[in-house]
Amino acid sequence: MGMTKKAICAHEMRRHPGMKRYEPVWAIMRKIRKAMGKRDGRYGLSDIVELVEGYFSQASPKAHKLKRGKGSQRKKSVVVMAISTPLEYVETGKKSSLCRFFKMKVVDAGDADAISGIVSKTLHEKTTVLSDKATNYVDIAKHIEAHITVIASMNTTNEMLRWVHTAISNAKRTLIGLYHQIRGINLQSYLDEF
Repeated sequence: MGMTKKAICAHEMRRHPGMKRYEPVWAIMRKIRKAMGKRDGRYGLSDIVELVEGYFSQASPKAHKLKRGKGSQRKKSVVVMAISTPLEYVETGKKSSLCRFFKMKVVDAGDADAISGIVSKTLHEKTTVLSDKATNYVDIAKHIEAHITVIASMNTTNEMLRWVHTAISNAKRTLIGLYHQIRGINLQSYLDEF
């Protein structure tokens, strides 16, 4: 898992010499992902943080009719936070931002208390949070210094909430392209690896 920059699945790892069976390979990979999650839990985010809730596909039974949209059984809600450091180029005057770290945590869809708990544990008190105007983020203002909300549009996504949307799209593409179907129970460990 550490020899390439890309994610690798257990079936691919099993093809290496000395690794025959799928179960021990998958168990070792799961332990490594758990250690990656513990390492990410050590550091907190500070300064200016972008925060958005993304929805990731999960494996679901197709025997019965499923709901569509935001509360679908096919989707798992993930809170994505990224440190966004503003930059300005001296020669051109062009403004941009730089992403240093990001974190992803699986929560129940629409659970404002869970999001508030994640913010209180992950973010420092002197943090400014940029988010869209979702109703789930109402309670986070008491845990941080400032909470700036913007109406989600193409402009704000490209300028103010750029890094969280980039992280969400890259994670979705990696998970769908490599693992195809992920059960909701295992989603957090795959996000820890990402």
